[in-house]
Amino acid sequence: MSDLPAFPKPELTRRSFLLWGWAAFLAFLAGSVGSVLRFFLPNVLYEPSQKFRAGKAADYPLGVTIDKAHRVWIIRNEKGLYAMWARCTHLGCTPNWFPAESRFRCPCHGSNYTIEGDVIAGPAPKPLWRVQVVQTPQGDLVIDKAIMEDRPGLREKVPFFIALA
Repeated sequence: MSDLPAFPKPELTRRSFLLWGWAAFLAFLAGSVGSVLRFFLPNVLYEPSQKFRAGKAADYPLGVTIDKAHRVWIIRNEKGLYAMWARCTHLGCTPNWFPAESRFRCPCHGSNYTIEGDVIAGPAPKPLWRVQVVQTPQGDLVIDKAIMEDRPGLREKVPFFIALA
């Protein structure tokens, strides 16, 4: 009929069927055990520390100073000093400070904030976050962005505000 050579058909015996079945079961079992063991290992996210030194408190003039490297505004007024996270509460853009208008304005969707961080216009749902500010005995400022407050009455107190003479 044809000139092609006839290849022998592999025979599936009971023994080879059981060997393949056990091999598949053991592979499934090993994968399951590996998944369970992986569950017990922590998922670590390596990020830079949210705490940093911002220099001496006496070096900050009255008004708003931005620390672009850490995305923080440091505001000094007649009573003291506080810091705010430079992140709009609407969608996370970085608002700009306009000294002529004495307000922060978000370039993305037009939210406006007072120098205290309160919303005065725009779609932002909440005030800007104040971050913890601590003054060391040497006079250095230590800012921790992991500790935040935005509620009026609480944000004007320690540790979110430092009274300066």
